[in-house]
Amino acid sequence: MLPADSPITTAVLGLVLAALLGVLIWNALRRDRIQYRRFRRLRSTRSRQRVFRTWLLQSLALFGGASIVVLLAAGGFAEPFLAEAALLWPVPLLSALPAGLAAALGIGLLVLLVGGTVLIVVLARRQGEITTVGDVGALLPRNRAELRWGALLSLNAGVVEELLFRLAVPALLFGLSGSALLACVASVALFGVLHLYQGVAGVLASTVLGAAFLLIYIATGSILWAMLVHALVDLRSLVLIPVVLNRVHEKE
Repeated sequence: MLPADSPITTAVLGLVLAALLGVLIWNALRRDRIQYRRFRRLRSTRSRQRVFRTWLLQSLALFGGASIVVLLAAGGFAEPFLAEAALLWPVPLLSALPAGLAAALGIGLLVLLVGGTVLIVVLARRQGEITTVGDVGALLPRNRAELRWGALLSLNAGVVEELLFRLAVPALLFGLSGSALLACVASVALFGVLHLYQGVAGVLASTVLGAAFLLIYIATGSILWAMLVHALVDLRSLVLIPVVLNRVHEKE
């Protein structure tokens, strides 16, 4: 990790950021959009599973590998970022809550998540299809074999995307700018834009979720909580809803 007072630190961090943005934007505009358009036309479960496997390995290599590179360069800025970000609203407000009220708030959010899932299922049964935010319908598993990949992709996203977009990228941006606010806004915006293949609604939804995951990381001081919540949100979409609504676990 580069020391903050080294004369080459800014230059190296700038090069790392430029390389990271280039790879991520290329991946989002070229690979994701092209592959996803092709994926939506697939009907064979075997073909869909091959794409799921490819996406899983690519995500591990790209996001996981990028996380390692960025943290090697900017990992020393993670703690200072966290300390300054903890002073940004609404983190001090959350930290000042009594333990009982904070627990009640957490339970309330859980109830809201579960209630939202129930509402989605009820509406889907009435309309005859699953209601989604953004162009993600093709991703939903259709049978037991695909369901396993939905679970693996959800767990993978919870780990590698949080490592990169909540831990590594904010540290890198903070190391370059010295501003926790800029690091928060830019990292959340980047996370949202990279979901462009899901359409405008998908970008907006991903941006809101990214902000929520970042808030969890800053408020708790642990990336593990953000990983857990992210994985649960994705499992809700790619496992729970297909199982409850379409009973895909019973289909071969």
